[in-house]
Amino acid sequence: MLLTYSFAMQLQDLPKAMRPREKLLTLGSQALTDVELLSVLLGSGLRGQSVLQLAQSLLDSFQGLAGLLYASPERLRSTKGLGGMAKRSQLLAVVELSRRTLLQQMQATDIMGHPDCVKQFLQLQLGQEPREVFGVLFLDGQNRLLRFEEMFTGTLNQTSVYPREVVKLALQLGAASVILSHNHPSGEVRPSHADNQLTLNLRNALALVDVRVLDHVIVGPGRSWSMAENSAW
Repeated sequence: MLLTYSFAMQLQDLPKAMRPREKLLTLGSQALTDVELLSVLLGSGLRGQSVLQLAQSLLDSFQGLAGLLYASPERLRSTKGLGGMAKRSQLLAVVELSRRTLLQQMQATDIMGHPDCVKQFLQLQLGQEPREVFGVLFLDGQNRLLRFEEMFTGTLNQTSVYPREVVKLALQLGAASVILSHNHPSGEVRPSHADNQLTLNLRNALALVDVRVLDHVIVGPGRSWSMAENSAW
């Protein structure tokens, strides 16, 4: 028999086995819903609002976990229930732990075998930037990450990218290949004509020093577009 509960219930009113923390420890994290996982992280609700209700309202407001975790600190600060330092710092710590975990994974393995890892890292790194930021993942001969560098920052809808600077840093790092990336603050992640032309210019410039461009990933809040995966070369 499937047990259910109302979000209006307080945690102490739930059967002990149904409380999110107890479920997490006895059944594992995969047994919990998004609301339950978030309620464990938040720890407590607000006056007149249980932690489960708060978790549900946050997921509704941010359109799911991805929207919440990729939200900017400014957006979190202005959200009811996250105005206090404790809950907001917990969420930001989870995001930073996720970013560092992905970074370590990319430094230790062939990242071309883990494209989702790359996209998740870039979403966490660039997805909520209010202006366009152009970054580059510099890779060694085994496609392991040498360094991620945010190289150019622009306006709301464009940024100036100088191929010479990308080539210069690739040579300094001894990179064998790169993955290009930038964000679209508008949320539309499909490449523009200018994006396609920029990719071609950088591929040509880097080819002169025997550095390959493996992909160009465009990100927005909770979304991404890989030119390589979509055959947009």
